[in-house]
Amino acid sequence: MFIINLTYIVPLEELDKHMAAHVRYLKKYYRKNVFVASGRKVPREGGIILALAESEDEVNKIISEDPFYKLKLAEFEITHFLTSQYHPDLKTLLKGKQASG
Repeated sequence: MFIINLTYIVPLEELDKHMAAHVRYLKKYYRKNVFVASGRKVPREGGIILALAESEDEVNKIISEDPFYKLKLAEFEITHFLTSQYHPDLKTLLKGKQASG
């Protein structure tokens, strides 16, 4: 699993102009069962995305599609971690990713 940590580098007014496109991007990867959760940081200085992926290279390819990345509206940091415990309902997604990989 990966944590994608976004830090906004432009004013929120500029960022908000591209929020609809960013949400479409997020929904695409929710449909593909890659993204597990996402949301804004408090205070609103960035966001977090939890992703299921086979490798950091795959995460980087996915990030490259994000309008926030393409338009240089945010910086992205990736943290890879091994899930040792998780909610039982997440097991279905994890098994699906292993089967498709």
